[in-house]
Amino acid sequence: MAGPSPEDPSLERHFKGHRDAVTSVDFSLNTKQLASGSMDSCLMIWHMKPQSRAYRFTGHKDAVTCVNFSPSGHLLASGSRDKTVRIWIPNVKGESTVFRAHTATVRSVHFCSDGQSLLTASDDKTVKVWSTHRQRFLFSLSQHINWVRCARFSPDGRLIVSASDDKTVKLWDKTSRECIHSYCEHGGFVTYVDFHPSGTCIAAAGMDNTVKLWDVRTHRLLQHYQLHSAAVNALSFHPSGNYLITASSDSTLKILDLMEGRLLYTLHGHQGPATTVAFSRTGEYFASGGADEQVMVWKSNFDVVDCGDVKVQRPPPQASSARNLPEMNLPVPPGKDKSLESVQEQSQERVSMPQTLTSTLEHIVGQLDVLTQTVSILEQRLTLAEDKLKQCLENQQLIMQRTPS
Repeated sequence: MAGPSPEDPSLERHFKGHRDAVTSVDFSLNTKQLASGSMDSCLMIWHMKPQSRAYRFTGHKDAVTCVNFSPSGHLLASGSRDKTVRIWIPNVKGESTVFRAHTATVRSVHFCSDGQSLLTASDDKTVKVWSTHRQRFLFSLSQHINWVRCARFSPDGRLIVSASDDKTVKLWDKTSRECIHSYCEHGGFVTYVDFHPSGTCIAAAGMDNTVKLWDVRTHRLLQHYQLHSAAVNALSFHPSGNYLITASSDSTLKILDLMEGRLLYTLHGHQGPATTVAFSRTGEYFASGGADEQVMVWKSNFDVVDCGDVKVQRPPPQASSARNLPEMNLPVPPGKDKSLESVQEQSQERVSMPQTLTSTLEHIVGQLDVLTQTVSILEQRLTLAEDKLKQCLENQQLIMQRTPS
């Protein structure tokens, strides 16, 4: 695969509208919408088309800490300091269903790749899994002994990874609900964690200014970067799996070439801490947010993954080892691992399916998401109406009782 073109990443546009620090950004599947959450208790949806008006969604009673689009792009989840999770239909009306997810601040929300389950993490030290459509609680993972800052599903949905202020990163099996491994090598709170697009390794960001990458099968530390001069707040893998971008309180974003284990770019855009960063689903763009209330959209100007193609491009099995890094072959080349083979087979099948059929099916799934969500919203309204009616009847009875005949 070709390396980055001589062109550097460029700032494409910046969005102003939040009234406090931006906490989280996420692109929709088709990159037409960008969602951001902020300490101002609002969600904003920005349109990548110039001159399109942004939507401001209000509903949370306190800071919005995290946002995530469903795989189809037809739903948007948000978590807040008000202890609730909201699932929005990201259109002009911005309707949402709400549920009390935790007993403390919700730090992280993430949809599974099939869109059926939602993962939440909280200051109440738990990670929870919910069904998306009925917001029904499924199960809880509770071995962390401090705030859980971030939790993510693996690309195939079989594993879960979580990062905590107890200075550990934990890897869980979704089916057995058991903790497979605890990575305890961080010198401080772990702020963010995510899976490599191939699902073979994880990257974690820390308050100790470091970024670490581990293999999820051998649990070996693959890479260790100490490039920032302050806490690393967020990170995002390029869909090709060859690059990683980080956002830090030192106000910079850094792009790392994972195949060569070196720093490619340092970007200065935000005044004050860069709090969040995310690649678009094709990797053509990335967005960042900061304590300066700004959302910035950058053009990557390197490898773009064709959306109609397999989502994961296999990196070369052997990569050159970098100075002062452990020798790495990142990600670890797939061995005779049944789960990986089946994932590859599924990928092959997905490619052979005509693109029109795939997009039609994706559209249908998206429409079903919206329908289920609309039904949930109607149910909520109906319950409210019933409660009000009950109250009215009770009040009427009271009045009748007090009125002398």
